[in-house]
Amino acid sequence: MRYGIWTPLPHVIRQEARMEAALADHRSSGAQSRRDPAFDFAVDTVRKAEAYGFVNTLIAQRYLGPDLEAWTLASALAPLTETIELMIAVHPGMITPQVVAKMAASLDRISGGRCAINIVNGHWIEEFNLFGNGSWLADPDARYRRMDEFIRVLRMLWTEQDVIFKGEFFAVDIPTSLENRAQKVVVPEAGQIQVKGWRDHELPLYAASRSPAGRKTIAEHCDVWFAEYKPGYRNFEQNLEMVRRDVGHMSEICARAGRKLGFGLNPLVICEDTMEKALALADMIEDPANKDRISNSLGAGLVGTPEVVAERIRRMEEAGITDLMLRFTPMQDGLERFGERVMTLLT
Repeated sequence: MRYGIWTPLPHVIRQEARMEAALADHRSSGAQSRRDPAFDFAVDTVRKAEAYGFVNTLIAQRYLGPDLEAWTLASALAPLTETIELMIAVHPGMITPQVVAKMAASLDRISGGRCAINIVNGHWIEEFNLFGNGSWLADPDARYRRMDEFIRVLRMLWTEQDVIFKGEFFAVDIPTSLENRAQKVVVPEAGQIQVKGWRDHELPLYAASRSPAGRKTIAEHCDVWFAEYKPGYRNFEQNLEMVRRDVGHMSEICARAGRKLGFGLNPLVICEDTMEKALALADMIEDPANKDRISNSLGAGLVGTPEVVAERIRRMEEAGITDLMLRFTPMQDGLERFGERVMTLLT
């Protein structure tokens, strides 16, 4: 099993004192401290996860709201970490694959081969229209066609010397050796980003999709698919069976394409000394009054004592899960408890 951690940002973790203090700082103009406290929180958490042996961190992208911008944050984290993979969330249509290919190759070189991409088709209409200049597509099928083109253009720009692509949503069609007659210079080869990644192979792509079209694209072009589960920590057995079934189905799609996938989950972990404490916290988080996405992330059932959490992870691995992208509450306390009391049971 590979363990990853969400980089702490306001919209991906539950409210806690350190993040609330950082948000208060964000809402005021001028420097309130020597360095941004939200950035310091992210650095401390990711470095601690790296020390425990976590292999990657997901840096979510939320343009609306007080979150730090993901590419900027990833670039700042790169020289402050050593081994952990920096996975940036990207929304097709809000940014072009040409720009992402260039930025990702650059970050891969800066970080010594530690850049990865999480493809997120997105659902927030206002965010797409404001930051993507009216790029929201109401038709779900169209959004998945755009995602498919986005991924194909990324792969082509990373691996091919000359790229000519004309699709429904994206085009890469600069003719080879096009001469700029006014300047008497030759433009570089068609569709080349000129900066290749540090590694001699394509950068890893992670994605999630419930749509048959989206799953087909992921099976054919991505490296890890994040499976879904029904919200509610009491649904562990039911969700485990659903994961087992979905992993089998996606494996069949991959086999037809001559490929293999890794399979991931995105759970919130609640690990306490006793089941009573763990269940009480889970019940509080899943209270109907909670409307945030965090309250829906307990369906993987990683709730309980260190022994219970470890046993459930073993069962997930037996069902085909290869990657866990974890978050905790409170973030650093939960990470330390997991690293010291759960991971030691799984080695």
